[in-house]
Amino acid sequence: MNTFSPTVAAHRGIAVFTFTAFALRAAAAEVADDRVKIDNDQARVLVVTSAPGAKSELHEHKMNRVMIYLDPGKMILTDTAGKVETLNFKAGEALWSPATTRPHVSLNVSDHPVRIVEVELKSKPGDSITTKPAQLDWVRVDPKRYKVESENDQVRVIRARYGPHEKGVTHEHPFKFLVTFLTEGKMKVTTPDGESRTATKAPGDVTWGEPTKHIEENLNDTPLEVLVVEFKK
Repeated sequence: MNTFSPTVAAHRGIAVFTFTAFALRAAAAEVADDRVKIDNDQARVLVVTSAPGAKSELHEHKMNRVMIYLDPGKMILTDTAGKVETLNFKAGEALWSPATTRPHVSLNVSDHPVRIVEVELKSKPGDSITTKPAQLDWVRVDPKRYKVESENDQVRVIRARYGPHEKGVTHEHPFKFLVTFLTEGKMKVTTPDGESRTATKAPGDVTWGEPTKHIEENLNDTPLEVLVVEFKK
């Protein structure tokens, strides 16, 4: 004969509730973290996909951002004051996006999905720059491969291109940086002490880098192109 114990039932209820709450939190965290690829003291980096015709919820951006568009497209932004802004962008283009002054909604009017790397900057304009360009600053020593796309007091955005099986020169990255691969990449990186590592990446992949000195070599039979966001603060 089964007996009913209020105490046991209560403990079971607590256990079920706790497990359910934990599962819901875990599921929510998994959903929330799905688009966030990097989150540290300098930046939060999201890789998002906007479907054709997709309209966002009303939102705002409290941080300045660098937007890297992996696909061409067109978006219309409408804020709460009725101001309308149209963005036309190319594949592989990096655009500066200042913090918003009013909430807005965005509408993807392209006829195809658009993938975007959103780099949210946690530093503030006017903060002192913590690092100065080094003697072997990569843009200065290898202007053939590295071109500055844009620059302000928070970031420097650089486009790097390597031909098939092309090897660069010794250079230095004075700042912490984010790399967004625009093409497939298989790159060998060798430090001055001879230590080497090889990384294989797909278009749209993002990686974080610390200040370093090295030589890069494209191991692919095809050109390699990346966009690099350097964080000055």
